[in-house]
Amino acid sequence: MARLPFDPNKMVGPKAGRGHGGRRERAKYGSLIEADRLTVSQLCRLIDETLKDHLPRPVRVVGEVSGLRDRAHWYFDLKDAEAVVNCVAFASVARTVKFPMRNGMEVVLTGRVEHYPKQGKTQLYVSKIEPIGAGALELAYQQLCEELRRAGYFDLRRKKPLPTFPRRIAIVTSRSGAALQDVLDTMRRRCPAVDAALVDVRVQGDKAAGEIAQAIAALSERHEALRIDAVILTRGGGSMEDLWAFNERIVADALFRCRVPVVAAIGHETDTTIAELVADERAATPTQAAMRVTPDREPLREQLSLLGARLERSLTGTIRHERQRLLGVTRHRAFAEPAARVREARLAMDHRSRRLASALRHRAHDGSLTLTQLTARLRLMQPKRAVDEAGRTVDSLAARLQRAVRSRLSLATERAGALERQLTLSGPANVLSRGYSYTLDASGRAIRSVRNVKPSDVLRTHLADGVIESVVRGLSDSPQAPGPATPPRRPAPQPSRQADESGQMDLFDPLE
Repeated sequence: MARLPFDPNKMVGPKAGRGHGGRRERAKYGSLIEADRLTVSQLCRLIDETLKDHLPRPVRVVGEVSGLRDRAHWYFDLKDAEAVVNCVAFASVARTVKFPMRNGMEVVLTGRVEHYPKQGKTQLYVSKIEPIGAGALELAYQQLCEELRRAGYFDLRRKKPLPTFPRRIAIVTSRSGAALQDVLDTMRRRCPAVDAALVDVRVQGDKAAGEIAQAIAALSERHEALRIDAVILTRGGGSMEDLWAFNERIVADALFRCRVPVVAAIGHETDTTIAELVADERAATPTQAAMRVTPDREPLREQLSLLGARLERSLTGTIRHERQRLLGVTRHRAFAEPAARVREARLAMDHRSRRLASALRHRAHDGSLTLTQLTARLRLMQPKRAVDEAGRTVDSLAARLQRAVRSRLSLATERAGALERQLTLSGPANVLSRGYSYTLDASGRAIRSVRNVKPSDVLRTHLADGVIESVVRGLSDSPQAPGPATPPRRPAPQPSRQADESGQMDLFDPLE
């Protein structure tokens, strides 16, 4: 539906005095309204005066920020689903804003509406900005960014390096866009040898995302057949709505799966789209994207010249060196005097022949001496001689063995006699013969204390000349009364407390 022409009489103004509005307007603009023709300046003045008279001051407008251009002053659009208003916030107002202003933000603007005659624009001059919240596009952008970041689409490790010397570069953009000319001009200036292939797609609108994704997928599938080594995805600047095709998930998926390195340059330097974040490299402008993938021929020409000069110097030096070697070889005696070389060889051969004959004679003489020595050794090592020598050795060893055995037996006999005498002196019989005895109970255990027996126990007391059996009638811990004087006895040896395996003691208690 076409937009209707501007009619000041249909503007909403103050209700009071509506019937006299026409007379006031004729009184104020009478000469302009009744004129047959108006100049542009007169029309702009009429528009401005009409806006001032029929709009409240100030106005408060709610909408979404779009196309923000952040300079000393802020220039942007305020929009909703059906309309757009151009807005200006001067630097003095921008400095008072305490939050980051960005596209997609929903705000409430306070200001005045005026007509700017020099550009023919009706603008809202903002005096105050209040945020409400992020707009729908900005929220969708942030949500998709977070989802792709978790999926690894922005991971630097998966990004492919750009080719150093590409054969052909595919440019995915609109044929009618200025970005294409920037890329082509830069490529022709830097390296005309690199071929360029245009893939014409829509870069704005509802169908743009599908065409871009399809183009990227086709290039990835057929890049070997088409000899495509890199892709440039680009377009010029615009609002967030204009660039939204590059924020679609279908484009991000195509770039993520693309097997060819992709450089994305979308919009201005301040614009950042999801396609640029997923691409292998991001460029600020289309010109910079072309510079990233196209080698510069001037440095290459200089490098080629340097390599050519180095190669020339190397070849010249090599040829000079080999020429000197060739001259030296031609001056050698082998070529200057070949007969002398033959004579020297003949003399050397005669000398070596004499040395060989002398060496053979010495070798034969040494062999004869060695054979004589081996014959004498073999004669000494005859079997009969060896047997006789072994017999003499055995007889000598037998005599030495007999002497050793007799000596060992004599020593063992003397040691056994000494041990026997010592055993006799310390044996139980000898101890018992000195007046000692030992007492055992019925089970054969030695009695050490009165606590080891009880009345009616049968005891066996062993003496030197027999055994006394007795029955215990009573027990007493008190010492016995002194009896008749007895001759003094030698002190008894301290009995050992160790028993043998049968329970009997090695030493015995003295007789009472």
